[in-house]
Amino acid sequence: MRQLVEKQLAQSISTMQATLADPAIADTIVTIAELTARSMQAGGKLMVAGNGGSAADAQHLVAEFVVRLVHNRPAMRAVALTTDSSIMTAAGNDFGFDCLFARQIEALGAPGDVFLGISTSGNSKNIIQALHQAKQMEITTVGFTGNGGGQMKTLCDHNVIIPSNVTMNIQECHLTLEHIFCLAVEHFYFQDTKQ
Repeated sequence: MRQLVEKQLAQSISTMQATLADPAIADTIVTIAELTARSMQAGGKLMVAGNGGSAADAQHLVAEFVVRLVHNRPAMRAVALTTDSSIMTAAGNDFGFDCLFARQIEALGAPGDVFLGISTSGNSKNIIQALHQAKQMEITTVGFTGNGGGQMKTLCDHNVIIPSNVTMNIQECHLTLEHIFCLAVEHFYFQDTKQ
């Protein structure tokens, strides 16, 4: 059993190292952080969605923005599209599970906002529909994926593609990068507002 633990730790570390070795990932985090900060400064918001573990990531990330990550500072505009059970069950029942997030973007989104879709496969149908809806509304689209990016790769303005096809390792890297993304947004936002 100890060998299993060590093997999985080594695999996690290897995926993190491969992520670190890809300069496009770090560059994209910086780019999307600045875009998100500028959106928030202009009155826009960050909307985040995912399924399963990625839904938990969406909620976790949004909590960091609204409450805090490390330091006390003013709340930042962010919303997880995975949390309203009445909306989700009504949309799922009346229109189908694939429209859960697109419907909320239609209701809550505005031009200049940022939508972050999280999908380890890059092929989650409800995230893909949400990306189409966001594009129609002139909302910047960001994808956090693995598995080469899947269908989301061509639909997103900006992609963070973890170099792995192992779901749990992709999720581990996503969470690390989501924290770094939040730190970077704070840097750009509060550096300019001097708060």
